[in-house]
Amino acid sequence: MPMEHQAAFDGALHRPLHLKLQWHITERCNFRCAHCYQESYDGKELAFEDLCVILEQFKQLLATWDRDTGTPRVRAHIDVTGGEPFVRSDFLDLLEVFRANRDRFSFGILTNGSFIDAAMARRLRELGPTQVQVSIEGAQPTNDRIRGPGAYDQTVSALKYMAYEEISTRISFTAQRSNFVEFLDVARLGMALRASRVWADRLIPPGNGAGSTALSLSPQETKNFFEIMYRAHNEAVRGFCRTEIFMGRALQFLVGGGTPYHCSAGDNLVTVQPNGDLYPCRRMPIRVGNLLERPLTELYCQSDLLRALRDRKHIPEGCRACRYSESCGGGLRCLSYAVNGDPFTSDPGCWRAVSDGRCESGIPACQPVETARGVA
Repeated sequence: MPMEHQAAFDGALHRPLHLKLQWHITERCNFRCAHCYQESYDGKELAFEDLCVILEQFKQLLATWDRDTGTPRVRAHIDVTGGEPFVRSDFLDLLEVFRANRDRFSFGILTNGSFIDAAMARRLRELGPTQVQVSIEGAQPTNDRIRGPGAYDQTVSALKYMAYEEISTRISFTAQRSNFVEFLDVARLGMALRASRVWADRLIPPGNGAGSTALSLSPQETKNFFEIMYRAHNEAVRGFCRTEIFMGRALQFLVGGGTPYHCSAGDNLVTVQPNGDLYPCRRMPIRVGNLLERPLTELYCQSDLLRALRDRKHIPEGCRACRYSESCGGGLRCLSYAVNGDPFTSDPGCWRAVSDGRCESGIPACQPVETARGVA
């Protein structure tokens, strides 16, 4: 194994068997969502030829991983997004390249849905994404207040066109104080429209410890939100619905059960920005390097930040007394970074996290917590 890559596959670090690239190919967007984390909508984006260079780097990382770890061929996936990816005139050309490489990785699309009519849905079916994800932030008035007038109807139309073409669709919901109680409305809409999955994550405020948290959920609101999600999950199960109400994100297992989520940023997830910058995750905007200056394999293997994120022995101080400390690893690291300026601190939304020896909720850290499911 090349010495410069040895560290990335050291047995002391987590070695996932799949790798996902979230690829933002543009900052341009025809929406101006109130909670968007973009600071501008006209930043530098790469030429198509440079996109192809980065794609080759991704394939090289996969090949290096396969060769040097001695593990089975790593599963790989690319989620391509923006901004709004459909604003690029060469977007479908890029998807053609992805289709030509479908023996090596699958791909999905994250979009606002406004470009998807009947003809585009037919074209997407030919290209073969594993899923197309759109966002809905509540009932129509709430969604359109957050995402813009008419956004709800456009998104629902896109979902109907894709359902007709039997394209797997997902609905994403970003929970904040002004909308989290409406998740059940979105879940029921997803069931009615035959979405494959409805899932949610919490709003990440901008900044690295200095951003406003006025819209962020408190620990108690976080718990209440997960209980709403669990109610929706139970409705889908009892109704034998094909739509999965997914509860596999940070801390959601405390209410919904299942395997604890461990943040994947910098581990089996990396993110490329429109200018080629590499981040651990788009919601953790820490620049690791630029792929036009240093190749992806080198950055992934040598970055101190990415290595630290892959080190599962590191447990935030406020989580060490918790029985889930190793499997959870501290919750949502991008939220910790946004609120505390440090991704290696406890999730600010966790009602079990220790503050001066006790949970923020006042419950001792390792005592059972009553939830909608029973005892956590």
